[in-house]
Amino acid sequence: MGRRIDYYDDPSAPKANSLVPSANVVVTDDHGRILLIHRTDNDNWAVPGGAMDLGESLPETAVRETFEETGIQVEVTGLVGIYTDPRHVILYTSNGEARQEFSVVFTARPVGGEPKTSDESREVRWMAPEDIPALTMDRSMRTRIMHFLSGNGVPHLG
Repeated sequence: MGRRIDYYDDPSAPKANSLVPSANVVVTDDHGRILLIHRTDNDNWAVPGGAMDLGESLPETAVRETFEETGIQVEVTGLVGIYTDPRHVILYTSNGEARQEFSVVFTARPVGGEPKTSDESREVRWMAPEDIPALTMDRSMRTRIMHFLSGNGVPHLG
């Protein structure tokens, strides 16, 4: 399996050659914990998510990707924001794709399932918000979670 390397405002980053709509999902349980995965492709912690497939909507992508990566079935409940910063480039070493960030981040609540790992997640955990700052994660993922935790209810547009 190839690796995923995130670059932000980095002159040594490869030039983007792809733009793929994707969804990320901040799933919270009744205790206020956030569902996180420990990714296999970059060893970072993240909220679940991934690329949109032809024939599905972005909310459907959010539901599918969350279930595939975590075993948790969810219902989308809202929007954290839209993240399309061209300074964020994601390199996939398996095929040389250099993707410009394009992610819509949703909120969701669990409606079924049990946490389980996948090919993309070596760990799946419900984490208290106060435990998240100690985790290793990409700057863009941390920003998305912090926007959610700010609780101002205004979606990020950027």
